[in-house]
Amino acid sequence: MLRLVKLTGAVYFAADFSAPWCISADDEAAGGALPKSEHMIFFHLLTQGSCFARLPDGESVHFEAGDLIVLPHQDFHVMGSEPGLAPVPINEFFVPPAAGQIARASLGGGGEVTRIVCGFLSLDKRLARPLLDHLPRLIRVRVDRDEAAAWLASSVKLTLAEEASPRAGSGVMLAKLSELMFVEALRNYIEALPPEQTGWLAGLRDRYVGRALTLMHARPAEPWTVDSLAKEVALSRSALAQRFTELLGQPPMQYLTRWRLQLAAQMLHSEHRGIGAVASDVGYESEAAFNRAFKREFGAPPAAWRRGASAKRGPPRRRLTSPA
Repeated sequence: MLRLVKLTGAVYFAADFSAPWCISADDEAAGGALPKSEHMIFFHLLTQGSCFARLPDGESVHFEAGDLIVLPHQDFHVMGSEPGLAPVPINEFFVPPAAGQIARASLGGGGEVTRIVCGFLSLDKRLARPLLDHLPRLIRVRVDRDEAAAWLASSVKLTLAEEASPRAGSGVMLAKLSELMFVEALRNYIEALPPEQTGWLAGLRDRYVGRALTLMHARPAEPWTVDSLAKEVALSRSALAQRFTELLGQPPMQYLTRWRLQLAAQMLHSEHRGIGAVASDVGYESEAAFNRAFKREFGAPPAAWRRGASAKRGPPRRRLTSPA
């Protein structure tokens, strides 16, 4: 899933805040400085000090150095040295960096210092829907309690320290590290799900359903049946069908059909290929059958849907840093 959704990460600033301080952020506030994206995931890595963070309809939660905060749904959020302070929007104090550099930001009244590395990940929302639909609005990972996460956090801090004598590729390294931090946050969240949990993420964790999902995602054009999937995962047909439906709320073939059509929509949106070729790539032998299935799912035939999707594209947003 993460390979196909075009997951792209970036660190957009490292901030020093001194108490009292409070900021607010969402995709609109940062939008003028970030690449155009169908969906944005924000993350904040606290490297020193502590802070409170909250969503508009939630209570303030206390975070400390060593916490990685991930907001999968690009929600408006507020962070500050204490609850109840009036927030300053990010775009009022944030200054974009020179090309090839990481932005630095500072704000506050001169008290206790909190250091935060802030970044975002962009992805194709259409393909990531099964993932996003089952993620909470806020994920917290204690990086100092997880070996892989601790290594990633240390790598981020070391790369940021290169700013005193910049080395080629620092921006790229930080982008890739931010992607890995998101993967690690997902792994932590999935492993912490209760045994009785259902849904797509719980299905990934299941030995048999997870393998079936892997096969369908890796080889969508294959003429899968429940029988052939069951054989691959070493489970009976009826047991796989029951287990899959209990965890994901839909039978395997229904899930496969929707996944194929989501893939097709992504191809139509981003590639200049014929509809017949797209239909073949996602497992349809007949273009007519593909057209009917696509219209049932998206409300318009592929050609009309592609024209509409193209018309909605806007100019790209300005990037904060150069590719290097």
